[in-house]
This record gives sequence, structure tokens and C-alpha cells, in this order.
Amino acid sequence: MEQTNHKTLPVITGLFVAVLLISNVASTKLVQFGSFTFDGGTLLFPISYIFGDVLTEVYGFRLARRTIWIGIVAQVLAVLLFALVGSLPAASEWNQQPAYSSILLTTTRIVIASITAFLFGSWSNDVVMSVMKRLQQKKHLWQRTIGSTLIGEGLDTALFCTIAFYGTISNELLWTIVASNYIFKVGVEVVATPITYIVCNYLKRADHSDVVDYHHDYSPFALRINEH
Repeated sequence: MEQTNHKTLPVITGLFVAVLLISNVASTKLVQFGSFTFDGGTLLFPISYIFGDVLTEVYGFRLARRTIWIGIVAQVLAVLLFALVGSLPAASEWNQQPAYSSILLTTTRIVIASITAFLFGSWSNDVVMSVMKRLQQKKHLWQRTIGSTLIGEGLDTALFCTIAFYGTISNELLWTIVASNYIFKVGVEVVATPITYIVCNYLKRADHSDVVDYHHDYSPFALRINEH
């Protein structure tokens, strides 16, 4: 089945990319919320996995994979621009270079961590969603969204926190952040399950798409999307 009339997809893709870019900048700050310690991007980043669930459920794994790569390219462009602007001489009346460098140039390591973690985390999340949908014959969406999040967010959180913060904070704090991030992200997915149902059902009707992946090409690097 070839799906070509995805009127709502550009909106989903745009919001998805915005979530990634905003999360990367917010992740430069560590925040305390009750007994939890996590990077600021965690407040928004779990939504990216909900987008991944929606994209895979409605449009299929291959289109979700392409959207992941769009997000990664956007992140690379952002960090390159931040670095370029940071290296240019500041205007004589502008004295915010230290603040710019401490936030936006720190983003370089954050983006490297984010790209690595998101590639493998989102890929595993979407593979689990796709395989479970085929095996379950489209039933029990909640099992797919939560099950895929347990695996995808686990891999994502471990990779991101290790690459982003290892060596800059104590190991004890690092593992506290890993645990806090993982619990928070999975919790967001569970709480958002009714919204995920509503969004998926709406998009399936609006774009006349409810793809089941019967192929076995789950490579994260193949970008063809016209076969399902």
C-alpha cells in the first residue's frame, strides 16, 4: 500500500523538530524537582517519543525513520550555527558573549549526546511499535506505546546522560539523573496514553492511513518510504 496524501504530516514533523531543538537548549541546565534531578530538556523531550509512536502507528516505520533523520539534520544545523555565531567577533556594545558561550556552545556536547541517544532510542522504540502492531493485528495500542517506551527511553536515557554529563558531574549524581529521567519519561508516556489514542485515531481518519509494516527492513539508515 502506498500512502501519498498525508496532509497532516508536515505539522507533525514541524512540531517534532521543534521539540528536539528546544529540548537540546533546555538540557544545558540541571533542575531539581522534589526528589528528582534531571536536565531541563526532560520536561519536553518525552513528547518526541510520543510523536515517534504516532508516526509509526499511523504512517509506518519507514516514514517515522525519515522523520527521525529530519530531526537529526535540524539538530546538526543548529549546533553548527551556534558554533559559527559564537566564533564571530561580538559587536562592541554587546557584552553577552560569556552567557552565549556558557549556554549555546555547551549545546555542542548536548547535541552529540542527543543525536546518538535519539537515533538508537527512537529507532528501537519505532521497531518495537512496528513489530508489535503487526503481531497484535492493530489491537492494544497502549501496550505498544508503553512497551516501546520502556525499551526506547531506557536506551536513550542511558546513552544521553552518559555522553552529555560523564566526567562533568559525580557518578552518583549521574546515575541519579539517569534514574530520574527514565522514570519521568516513562511516566509521561503512561499519562499521555489517552491523548495518544485521540491523536492516532484523528490522524488515521484525516490522512486515511493506518499502516502495518509487513517488511523486515528495520535498518535505521534506509530512507525509502514508498513501500509498506
